[in-house]
Amino acid sequence: MIPVAILGGSGYTGVELMRLIANHPQLKLTAVSSRQFEGQPVSRVFGALEGALDLPFSAAEAGALAKNARLLFLAVPHQTAMAAVPEVLAAGAKVVDLSADFRLRDLPTYEKWYAPHTCPEFIKEAVYGLPEFYRGRIKDARLVANPGCYVTSVLTALVPLLKAGLVEPDGLIANSASGVSGAGRSAKLNLIHGEVHDNYKAYAVTGHRHTPEMEQELSLAAGQEVRLTFTPHLLPIDRGILSTIYARPAGGASPEAVRECWQAVYAGEPFIRLLGPGVLPATKEVRGTNRVQLAVVADPRSGLLKIFSALDNLTKGASGQAVQNANLMLGLDETAGLLDLACTP
Repeated sequence: MIPVAILGGSGYTGVELMRLIANHPQLKLTAVSSRQFEGQPVSRVFGALEGALDLPFSAAEAGALAKNARLLFLAVPHQTAMAAVPEVLAAGAKVVDLSADFRLRDLPTYEKWYAPHTCPEFIKEAVYGLPEFYRGRIKDARLVANPGCYVTSVLTALVPLLKAGLVEPDGLIANSASGVSGAGRSAKLNLIHGEVHDNYKAYAVTGHRHTPEMEQELSLAAGQEVRLTFTPHLLPIDRGILSTIYARPAGGASPEAVRECWQAVYAGEPFIRLLGPGVLPATKEVRGTNRVQLAVVADPRSGLLKIFSALDNLTKGASGQAVQNANLMLGLDETAGLLDLACTP
């Protein structure tokens, strides 16, 4: 069993990591930190883990956790993660960072959308953690930047099409709706039951932090600068993301051409599910899984392609993808611990 640890286990991504590691055939969780719950058994804070994990929460710092682990998951906010990376790497452990601290390759862009960066020397070393596109580099990496949840839903749909020249790089629009767990576990007035239940609304309409991350990867795929109009929405469900993307077909590209492109790029990919004509993605069909569902239709009136993507924001959108990256970094089967099916209904 390979020892791993989690820095920051009190949030939804932290407990999702623990759920996945508890069922992993080759990973053993040696420690999980939370200053808020220091000393309390993990199973008392998260009853769903009772009988699976008997660890108490620790207040240990990142360097101490890394001494007894080959890989450390950073499930902490931005800035906290960047402060931990140097000491973890110095201790000889590998890192999967679930924050945004090393996702953006351009330092001024990061600091515009987030905060001053305290260890920019590691930005170039960090590998962007979308295995479907960067698998080879992830295998050799010490530091992997786990992508954002909205970002994963948009990039898996669009990157192959931009690379193949099937959609125009200008005028791209993505409307994405996420379950409330995407906003974290801390108490916020706008996320209490009375505000969220039976409600549906847009937010961050003038700029969301995932936008520059999407534009970075879309621009690389297109070979030119891409600007994306992105609007996130809050769904009155616990978990899941559904993205609806509008794109102008290049050279009259049809839905059939899009599906053929996806089939060529994603052949053999264990977590990408391509849906045929007349079938659309649904959040419940990917709930708790590391899967992404993709579908496409043509709008006969506007001539636009409507592209649909669904995933679980806590699994393939965060912790599941983190475990997928860890599997690659540790030389394990990429799918280990990640083959559970969705619960229906």
